[in-house]
Amino acid sequence: MKKIASLLLITIVSFLFTHLIAQEKNNSIEKAVLQLKDALLSGNEQKLKDISSSHLSYGHSNGLIENQDAFIKTLISGKSVFLTIDLSDQTIDLVDKTAIVRHTLYAKTNNDGVLGEVKLKVLMIFQKENGSWKLLARQAVKIPV
Repeated sequence: MKKIASLLLITIVSFLFTHLIAQEKNNSIEKAVLQLKDALLSGNEQKLKDISSSHLSYGHSNGLIENQDAFIKTLISGKSVFLTIDLSDQTIDLVDKTAIVRHTLYAKTNNDGVLGEVKLKVLMIFQKENGSWKLLARQAVKIPV
């Protein structure tokens, strides 16, 4: 009976430990998504650089693809400005040092002085680099507002 109780206790502790580790990883990804959101809203060059990979492929819903330099330049120049960003329906899947994040993004924008609104489905790939999550790839598609 003691062996069964010990085995059951070890199984429960192992399950809880595994669950806590997975939850911590999800929390760190959620934090990275919020850091990206903050960087997009602020247009701060250093924040944008810190959250994105030097290998970034940033796909817009209109088909435009930018690398890290073009992505940052567009935002810090004021050509593309996010006034608000609301995220919903977020899912996170972890595979080793890679995270697949999907969500719906609703934003108010000011692009080249033209106010607008976008509603997008977004797929992002984050990769762990030197202990930090970095945006490696992003693709957005339009959905009706």
